[in-house]
Amino acid sequence: MSHISLSSKHPKSLLRQFFRDLREAIGGSERDFTQIPLSKAIILLSIPMVLEMIMESVFALVDIFFVSRLGSEAIATVGITESLMTIIYAISIGLSVGTTALVSRRIGEKKPEEAAVSAVQAIFTGIAVSMIFSAVGIFFAKDLLRLMGASESTVEMGYMYPTIMLGGNGIIMLLFIINAVFRSSGDAAISMRVLWFANILNIILDPLLIFGIGPFPEMGVQGAAIATNIGRGVAVLYQIYLLINGNYRVKVRFAQIVVKLGEMVKLVKLSLGAIGQYLIATSSWVFLVWVVTGLGEEVVAGYTIAIRVLLFALLPSWGLANAAATLVGQNLGAKQPDRAERSAWVVGIANMIFLGLVSILFIAIPEKFISFFINGMDEPVVMASGITCLRIISFGFLVYAMGQVMINSINGAGDTATPVWINFIAFWLLEIPLAYIFTNVLDLHINGVCYAILIGEAAMTMIAIAIFRRGKWKLTQV
Repeated sequence: MSHISLSSKHPKSLLRQFFRDLREAIGGSERDFTQIPLSKAIILLSIPMVLEMIMESVFALVDIFFVSRLGSEAIATVGITESLMTIIYAISIGLSVGTTALVSRRIGEKKPEEAAVSAVQAIFTGIAVSMIFSAVGIFFAKDLLRLMGASESTVEMGYMYPTIMLGGNGIIMLLFIINAVFRSSGDAAISMRVLWFANILNIILDPLLIFGIGPFPEMGVQGAAIATNIGRGVAVLYQIYLLINGNYRVKVRFAQIVVKLGEMVKLVKLSLGAIGQYLIATSSWVFLVWVVTGLGEEVVAGYTIAIRVLLFALLPSWGLANAAATLVGQNLGAKQPDRAERSAWVVGIANMIFLGLVSILFIAIPEKFISFFINGMDEPVVMASGITCLRIISFGFLVYAMGQVMINSINGAGDTATPVWINFIAFWLLEIPLAYIFTNVLDLHINGVCYAILIGEAAMTMIAIAIFRRGKWKLTQV
């Protein structure tokens, strides 16, 4: 009788517990993630990280939603610029991976002061690197668009978009780096709130500046870049305020705001591998856009819309992968390597379930998602290209979900060198040559690019799983 009573209450009890965990995760948890039950640690870390990445993916969708009203040339400008911006994202993510490995390890070792020192040096490094790319963007925006195959009319109409986006790349770097500090220390809810704040500003400003609503000037595609930079820029100021004045696991004191070359060199060495792996991965996307550009700007527009929709699904799954990286780093710092390994496998399975469900929608009804951005325009080539890309690439989601987590877990352990050659094999030796051969030699058109992406991502996942199971990452020292 008591067994029946317990069984009848069990679902309600689980539901109540879930909502308690949800409130704690969003509100911010002060628990030690190396000591509490693993399932609870994953929930408390992954919920705000997934919500954070949903907000990051909203950035990718909001601009293209409004810019799509300006026509295929404007969409192509955004798509080409985003392919160039992937290099910025690669360095930003690479620095944030190095920051995550250091900060999570120091927090696991119960050394928050040293974690704060690492955070400050990461910020200085991001500022220094961003200055180089700002100069390139400000002085060579037109040349970059031409190099990527844009028509002269597209260059003249939209060159201010890459000028502003590349010129303000420092904002992106700091946003990624400082959010990595909060996330890897265990204060993932702060990173989530920062992205929500930035997105609200961007959503408000985008239509005002693009279309000139009310007292605002009509700036077209240039307005989208300004709105995005303002939203992210204000968010970075908020991050810095919280680092100095907040009461969180990592608190920066004014005495720590000095350049420490030794600590900076350690961070750069750790980040080089991560930067290298993301440069390899993202440079392959630049090459893919170059291949697609040869098929015409309408195809580029369709491809751009499809990739934005895919990012909307993939970035939340990166939230789960980031949770795995934090748990691996903190548990290795706490001398619990077996718990670190279990964390990765459990999060990987959860990610497969999430992306598997999303892929069903994208495969079954891709036209519903693409048409949302076409908005009744007579753009049959844009529509057809977008549907093709979204459907084909989604077939690889289930495999890629585990690959994301495996790569991030190895990075979280501080082994940022191994994923470099994994990415080199998957993207440069497989994806790039296959995309060119399938499209230009076998004449598979946009389908060829999509098939190459599937093969490259599958190869990355298989190699990453094999490396992770060997377990050498557990011995990494940072």
